[in-house]
Order: sequence, then structure tokens, then C-alpha cells
Amino acid sequence: MTLSVQQSLIIIAVVSLGTIITRGLPFILFRNQDTTPPYIVYLGKVLPFAAIGLLIIYCLRNVSLLSAPYGLPEAIAILFVTVLHLWKNNALLSIGGGTVLYMLLVQTVFG
Repeated sequence: MTLSVQQSLIIIAVVSLGTIITRGLPFILFRNQDTTPPYIVYLGKVLPFAAIGLLIIYCLRNVSLLSAPYGLPEAIAILFVTVLHLWKNNALLSIGGGTVLYMLLVQTVFG
């Protein structure tokens, strides 16, 4: 499907407007406050954990525990990420290491 110039410009305008609104809205809503509102502090504390939980569920949604390889590559990679993160406390290393290990497992050992 090809878009006309007009359709492309409309898409660019809508995306730009959405970006401007989401970036500028906090400054408009909280312009007269010296301290951060308590509910924003609360959201800052709970949303990262909720997002991580959501990502874990999303990544494991198609894992079948009833057929080979019975979720073993995923379980090994999760255990590796957990141990590596507890040991080094480096999110980038944990994510990268877990991804590399998982890809090696599914392409060589369990492939």
C-alpha cells in the first residue's frame, strides 16, 4: 500500500501532535507546584514493577510446558538473568547475557 503525499503529511502531523502533547502535558499540569504530587510519586514507585511484570508475561505467553522442550530454554535463561543480575547488578549485562544465552539454547541445544 502506498500513501499519497497528503496522507503522509496527515500521519506526520498527527504523530507530531501526539508527541508534543505527551511531552508538554506534565509541564502544563504541574507548572505551579514546587513538589511532586503524592500520586505521581506513587506511580513512579509502582509502574516500573508493573511494566516488568507485563513484559515477563508477554514474553512467556507462548511457552508450552506440555510439549518439548517444556519451557527449558526460557527457564534456564530466566535463571541466568536472575543470577547474573544479583551478582553484577547491571541491567544491560543481564538483559544482553540472557538474550545471548536464550538464542544459543534455542538455536543449538534445543533447536
